[in-house]
Amino acid sequence: MIKRILALLMLALVALGTVSLIGCGDDDAITLNVYNWGEYISDGSEGTLDVNAAFEDYYYETYGVRVEVNYTTYASNEDMYAKLKSGATSYDIVIPSEYMIQRMIDEDMLEELDLANIPNFAYIAEEFQYPEYDPDNRYSVPYTYGMVGVIYNTKMVDEADTGSWSLMWNDKYSGKILQFNNARDAFGTAMYYQKIDVNTKDRTEWETALAYLKAQKPIVQGYVMDEVFNKMKGESAAIAPYYAGDYLTMYDSNDALAFYYPEEGTNVFVDAMCVPRGARNKEIAEAYINFMLSEEIAVANAEYIGYASPNTLVRENEDYIAYMVDWHEDAMNILYPDLSTYTTSYYHALDAETQEMANGLWEQLKIESSVGSSIHTLALIIVIVVAALLLWRFILKKYRSAQY
Repeated sequence: MIKRILALLMLALVALGTVSLIGCGDDDAITLNVYNWGEYISDGSEGTLDVNAAFEDYYYETYGVRVEVNYTTYASNEDMYAKLKSGATSYDIVIPSEYMIQRMIDEDMLEELDLANIPNFAYIAEEFQYPEYDPDNRYSVPYTYGMVGVIYNTKMVDEADTGSWSLMWNDKYSGKILQFNNARDAFGTAMYYQKIDVNTKDRTEWETALAYLKAQKPIVQGYVMDEVFNKMKGESAAIAPYYAGDYLTMYDSNDALAFYYPEEGTNVFVDAMCVPRGARNKEIAEAYINFMLSEEIAVANAEYIGYASPNTLVRENEDYIAYMVDWHEDAMNILYPDLSTYTTSYYHALDAETQEMANGLWEQLKIESSVGSSIHTLALIIVIVVAALLLWRFILKKYRSAQY
């Protein structure tokens, strides 16, 4: 009996040792879950730096711990918010826009950052430190920023029609116009056009914007986000509101595209790195944020994404400036315009009542769009069927008359 007990103990010790070895093996990497916008990081394609792979190497060399970045993307702030709110998946890093950051702070969805673990925060330009949406920089570190403008195809659009948001409502280009597929930006185009405060709580003003979006609907080809790239580059569409940095990416594939900031005013946005509440690897996430602010990495991202950088190491990098000018001769003016020459504003987080109202109006627009289209299609089919039946009866009657 004693021998049998000793044998079992030996087997148990061997098993524990094996488990221990497996747990400490080279393949036992910690997974860092990063959730970001599409096309929003230098990923190693076409000779660019693979930033996530570089972080994995850096972290192992610095701390002797293997980290594997699990990188997934979303198309809008609202998609990201819904995914986090559902609690279906845990993330360590998310990169929302300013109004969504404010909302997530209000709803206790973000972890406080330890800036002692992010010393490269010192390179963030002063105008982007301690912003209104995060006054103490407790929850976010700026990643990129930019402004919304109008992209158009110079071969398909008359230059005389450009300069204003009115181009988006010009029925001369019916079927060639794209619109944002998210409520805040879509309503923003109408509100800026009509000089309505984009942060208004007044239902009447939201309904005015809705009326303009409904009036625009018949000439809109589609409501899009990332699909805008292929449509504008491939010239299946001629006009689209979108972000300045993305215009440069599209221009790279089609130099017939041009861009302007509408004279009535437009949105300035900031996307910032945050750690969601309950993140499993907060300290590694902070190391990731700090790594993203280092010069080589920040420059690689700025060059790849094409958006403006709030990082002074990027703005002062001569190679970066030369790269951008070579890409587009007016790139630096497009990305870093003198904001004092434009009417601009930031989106603020809407209170729950206003947010619910905006979502309801947006659904109303989208449902009427699809239902209206279906009704028109069905009506056309009915007309064609009725006409075919009448024609058949007429032919049959003539045939019978001829027989007699």
